[in-house]
Amino acid sequence: MDHERPYARAGGRLSRDAVAFLRVLPALLILGGILYDSVTPKDFTAAPFFTAAPLVAAPVLSLAATAVTGVVATLATYGVHVRYGWGPDADTLTEAVTVATVALLAAGVNRVVARGDARLASTREIAEAAQRAVLPEPAERIAGFDIAARYEAAQADAFIGGDLYAVQDTPYGVRLVVGDVRGKGMGAVAAVAVVIGAFREAAEQEPTLEAVAGRLERALAREGARRAGLDAFEGFTTAVLAELPHGDGVVRLVNRGHPPPLLLCPDGSVRTLRSSEPALPLGMGELGVWPDRAEETKFPGGATLLLYTDGLSEARDGHGEFYDPAARLAGRVFREPGALLDTLTRGVRRHTGDGTTDDMALLAVRRP
Repeated sequence: MDHERPYARAGGRLSRDAVAFLRVLPALLILGGILYDSVTPKDFTAAPFFTAAPLVAAPVLSLAATAVTGVVATLATYGVHVRYGWGPDADTLTEAVTVATVALLAAGVNRVVARGDARLASTREIAEAAQRAVLPEPAERIAGFDIAARYEAAQADAFIGGDLYAVQDTPYGVRLVVGDVRGKGMGAVAAVAVVIGAFREAAEQEPTLEAVAGRLERALAREGARRAGLDAFEGFTTAVLAELPHGDGVVRLVNRGHPPPLLLCPDGSVRTLRSSEPALPLGMGELGVWPDRAEETKFPGGATLLLYTDGLSEARDGHGEFYDPAARLAGRVFREPGALLDTLTRGVRRHTGDGTTDDMALLAVRRP
């Protein structure tokens, strides 16, 4: 068994420095108790230091290390009394038995935490498998384009939520979708699965991007009806669909109520690709019917297309100021999309002080 338990790695909330401190704290407590006893009159007791040591060790160290800590703490309790030449009187035995009892309890706590860690590790493995199944990492190069994707969950230890992305190489070009499902929890995850499944099928079969959007609309409507409405199913999704025809040097976009993509040009300028006509999100067709119209713009060599969810553009700092990706990226040139997404994720963490409240999906495509 490892000397150190995967306590903080499973929890994911403690820094490495804090974890390192917790692992040496039991030894520090024992040394502190010995020091305290050596500089105080004999009527003062260091038993609280020795009692605390195995309790601190229990959730952080292995069972063997916890047991060793308990034995050393018990011996130290007895040893500080021997320093004064005391025999095994009532006070000495009482303190030693108290520390030994707490050490036994600490070993029990260690086993309970170990079982909890094992269950958590199993849950994380299942969550990782679900993420790979629903949101598989796209290949780094598809049909001549460089691709990178990131999913950053706001909730610690969460792997998937209501944000989505997908990339599909089709006879009509490389097609992409980035979206954000209304709501949270398993209902949102179910909607993500529906949207991505419908997108992958429609992207292969439909000759136009507008028709792909129509298929997604109908898929959400069917699922909402099957699950008896919005209360049982997250019924609408903001999304932007993109199409990169093979060899044409253009990008076509259909935006359904989603933050507009950014085009990072080779000279460092940034263009916001806003829709000329606003549209309702997918799944809200009952509120109005109108034809989708794909809008086309130049996509030159060396440019990068960035699609993202509002977890990026609506990330706030302590003063309530939004993170502005267009302003942050202006004047910068990235040779690969992965470097761009790394810069954005680090920038959001700094901007929010690691206090993001919404999931964030990022998808970047670069034409070499």
